Amino acid sequence: MIHLLLGIPAASIRLSPYVTAVNHIPLLTAQEVGIGINPLGTVDCLPGVASYVGSDITAGVLASGLEESSQITLFMDVGTNGEIVLGSNEWLVTCACSAGPAFEGAGVVNGMRATKGAIEEVWINSSNYEPNYRVIGGGKPVGICGSGLISLLAEMFMTGVIDKGGHFNIHAGTPRIREGEHGLEYVVAWANESRNGKDIAITFVDVDNLLRAKGAIYAGYSVLADSVGVPMEMIEQMLIGGSFGKYINVEKAVQIGLLPDLEWDRFRFLGNTAVLGAYYALLDRKKREQISEIAARMTYIELSADNSFYDAFISALFLPHTDMGRFPSVAEALG
Repeated sequence: MIHLLLGIPAASIRLSPYVTAVNHIPLLTAQEVGIGINPLGTVDCLPGVASYVGSDITAGVLASGLEESSQITLFMDVGTNGEIVLGSNEWLVTCACSAGPAFEGAGVVNGMRATKGAIEEVWINSSNYEPNYRVIGGGKPVGICGSGLISLLAEMFMTGVIDKGGHFNIHAGTPRIREGEHGLEYVVAWANESRNGKDIAITFVDVDNLLRAKGAIYAGYSVLADSVGVPMEMIEQMLIGGSFGKYINVEKAVQIGLLPDLEWDRFRFLGNTAVLGAYYALLDRKKREQISEIAARMTYIELSADNSFYDAFISALFLPHTDMGRFPSVAEALG
């Protein structure tokens, strides 16, 4: 985004070896950037680290307090790119994985942002496969937001609507599993229950997109941890930034293999850490200097150059994972 703002050629970011033209921008004036404020107003672009780990992450690390913590911490900001930082006050490593926008409601037939009318949580009765759901703002639903998709996917898996490969159980004996316009689907809300008078359903293609997104995120942080010899159980706290993470149900996210199977008290949801870090930088020069120090301390690992990432990604394309030993609480619940 900074490249586009400043008119710097950005083609190298999308071409191997995925290198940015610049990560540290000197102070500029509004006139130089073309922003319609006082021409002498200062424009400060916070530093990035590498091609897909930008200033939202360096600011987020500051806001989260990760770089001052003695605990081994995994910080994750889930968006179209899953940007991940692992470390403590002594060391920091980072990577990014292409998660896609599925958990933001995009690329899903009835997906939407977490606004009024979005289904944010789902429960499915295991005996008759009938759903109940909660809608943001109450009333009739319009679609399903990211947290609702995680909840729905977990409930479908745990109740047997789908198997661990995401395939629908066509022998379940419920009209909610049917052949739709986009193939097999599960109907969450019938047309007379929705605000727009249309059925709200999740399709096989939607499930496949969600599995790919969660697989990329899990593979990203697991490969990052393996690269520095940190077993998942050694992670003392997991910090989740971004507005999306604020509404995740930890139990459901673990059940689909999006989050690691850790004690729930290790998870903290921080909201929009990028904006908070930017506020700190605006208000305190020392905090601004601290962000530059954070960027300089980070070691970037390019997952596309790591052969183990593809294997980890393939293994994570199942619910919750091909290796159920990584998710003992889910195995116990299923058993």
